[in-house]
Amino acid sequence: MPAGPSVPAVPSYEVRALAGIPEVRPGDDLARLIAAAGPALRDGDVLLVTSKIVSKAEGRIVRAESREDAIDAETVRVVARRGALRIVENRQGLVMAAAGVDASNTEPGTVLLLPEDPDASAAAIRAGLRELLGVDVGVIVTDTFGRPWRSGLTDVAIGAAGVRVLDDLRGGTDDRGNPLSATIVATADELAAAGDLVKGKANGLPVAVVRGLGHVLGEGSAAADLVRAPADDMFRLGTSEAVREAVTQRRTVRAFTDEPVDPGAVRRAVAAAVTAPAPHHTTPWRFVLLESAQARLELLDAMRDAWVEDLRRDGKSEESVAQRVRRGDVLRNAPYLVVPCMVTDGAHDYGHARRDAAEREMFVVAMGAGVQNFLVALAGERLGSAWVSSTMFCRDVVRKVLGLPEGWDPMGAVAVGHAASAPAQRPDRSAEAFIEVR
Repeated sequence: MPAGPSVPAVPSYEVRALAGIPEVRPGDDLARLIAAAGPALRDGDVLLVTSKIVSKAEGRIVRAESREDAIDAETVRVVARRGALRIVENRQGLVMAAAGVDASNTEPGTVLLLPEDPDASAAAIRAGLRELLGVDVGVIVTDTFGRPWRSGLTDVAIGAAGVRVLDDLRGGTDDRGNPLSATIVATADELAAAGDLVKGKANGLPVAVVRGLGHVLGEGSAAADLVRAPADDMFRLGTSEAVREAVTQRRTVRAFTDEPVDPGAVRRAVAAAVTAPAPHHTTPWRFVLLESAQARLELLDAMRDAWVEDLRRDGKSEESVAQRVRRGDVLRNAPYLVVPCMVTDGAHDYGHARRDAAEREMFVVAMGAGVQNFLVALAGERLGSAWVSSTMFCRDVVRKVLGLPEGWDPMGAVAVGHAASAPAQRPDRSAEAFIEVR
């Protein structure tokens, strides 16, 4: 009988918990404990080791007056805070709840910290098993994480040795020939989650073995590679932290690169600006976007001429005039200009000087709120800006050059662009210096 067509092998793997590992104490040799519980380990197996027993073996048990004190000590940066819950970046560079500090399954008055270097811990276990059993296995140290956008917890890899933690499929194609341009699989995290299904949280089974996936073994990779770089992290802060960061980290930027400004980003900033409060349900904001170099040059030249005329009328020397005019270079050198204008349609006319002055001030305050929203939103778009008051001193000139209605009052100009360098740090200001309580 002729042989029939061969049937391709169906991919499969086995994951099982490793029984027989005793309570781990400081100084224990984890590789020896695992080898005793799993003498039948084979080349190509992947061990999934709960971080808790690694921490215990490495003596990462500390006395703490409170878990919160320990979290403080392990925290590098607070990412988000909601009530007592804190998501932080810890000293290992991991972003997780409570810095990974664990108060369960440890003596009262003590807490468990994560391993000092989880990748090194995984490498030590792997080397020990090679020496004891003569096997080449991969080792992943796991811990429990929550995840953005998803409810529930799962185990992920925080340390790895002998495993390719990421499978970069970019440059390949799918089964229909479509190019894969963004697919990078977190293999180590997938393995960690699979192991968690059989280890459990309270079953006394801190190690699992995956068999049948020997192709994931490889050198030169570490769990640290799974941590997204700050520059690529679009969700580096929680909601309230991001708002506070945007407001407090906004800086006046006076030097820009030649990189073009995305007009869409400016329009998104305008959309944020017009959510500011305003009197009588009015909308007093208008934003003139000077996107062409010709429009910017015509306006700035006309403003310069008007300023020179004012300064000469003030009796300033030509040297003083030239020096002061140079202050306008921040607008001239910016790749994009915006002129915020105020309109007072809907303002009440009281026919009374004091009340009419207060009415206009309400609109000016609303305009300032809109401009601040605009500048903060630009910062959120990674754009630098500088608000300069010059258009307020020659409003007729600005209206004429830009063809604006008579009722539009230019309220300065905003230079926009990509900052040529990082702005200097601003000293913290105590709120108390600006507060009076009655």
